[in-house]
Amino acid sequence: MESRNPEVRVANSDRWKTMESSNTSSEEGFILVGFSDWPHLEPIFFAFISIFYSLTLFGNTLIIILSQLDLRLHTPMYYFLSHLSFLDLCYTASTVPQLLVNLSGLDRTISFGRCVAQLFIMLSLGGIECVLLVTMAIDRYAAVCRPLHYTIIMHPLLCRALVVFSWVGGLVNSLIQTSLVMAMPLCGHQLNHFFCELPVLLKLACEDTGGTEANLFVARVIILVCPLVLILGSYAHIAKAVLNIKSMAGRRKAFGTCTSHLIVVAMFYGSAISTYLQPVHKYSEGEGKFVALFYTIITPMLNPLIYTLRNKDVKAALWKVLGKDTDSR
Repeated sequence: MESRNPEVRVANSDRWKTMESSNTSSEEGFILVGFSDWPHLEPIFFAFISIFYSLTLFGNTLIIILSQLDLRLHTPMYYFLSHLSFLDLCYTASTVPQLLVNLSGLDRTISFGRCVAQLFIMLSLGGIECVLLVTMAIDRYAAVCRPLHYTIIMHPLLCRALVVFSWVGGLVNSLIQTSLVMAMPLCGHQLNHFFCELPVLLKLACEDTGGTEANLFVARVIILVCPLVLILGSYAHIAKAVLNIKSMAGRRKAFGTCTSHLIVVAMFYGSAISTYLQPVHKYSEGEGKFVALFYTIITPMLNPLIYTLRNKDVKAALWKVLGKDTDSR
């Protein structure tokens, strides 16, 4: 939806032409095409994304607050979940406000410095979540397979160490990938996306990207495939332990504690692998934008619902905060 003010339209047009005539991307920055290829969809996207963003802010903030206020939620599971909610808040905040401005037609540009910062932040948060999901799988493994030693295994010091490791691992991996991309000369200013996505930036490279892609692939395997293998391995042991439980009620309870985590893992890794583990020449920018909507907006919005919709502890904590403690009934 372009601005109706003709002066603003002319100014934006002149600025776009000036940027396109430059030879290097680092001088002026980039134009984010966003969804301008479908102008009739932009108002609809703006409305729905605004609603989803509000729900994401509310749901994840609520989980963080409840995890701090209610003693019943002072467990490793909710400690990790509160960190996941914080990551989701940061993830959406780094892209959605800019996307809404882009959809409004007010400004479709981003400076080179902001683009580099956004790329680093997005890769960092994604990498941190990859490792954090492993720590949550370890927590579920200990709860189901080693219930008698759970409190000893998942000691508060270990939980804090695992979270710190998640942050350090994600930041280091992001620094490596961002450095590799930004070391290449980039030609052109038009990014067919709504934020500075890695595969789209690689398509602007002025030179052969074969060596860079190979190095990036190794970094992605380390931060994506290795954690996923660990998660699947832990859940294989969990499934084996659950099948050995004779009571059907016990099986349902054990599976119930893990189903929500597996759903989140499937959504997150499914979209991430489809975006980052394919060659750049096979990356579809049109499809990539819609996949990016899924992991930047839909998944962060759904995570609080997936983890809390059938969770009695969270519901009880919410009723307590609202002054209707179910324990007193």
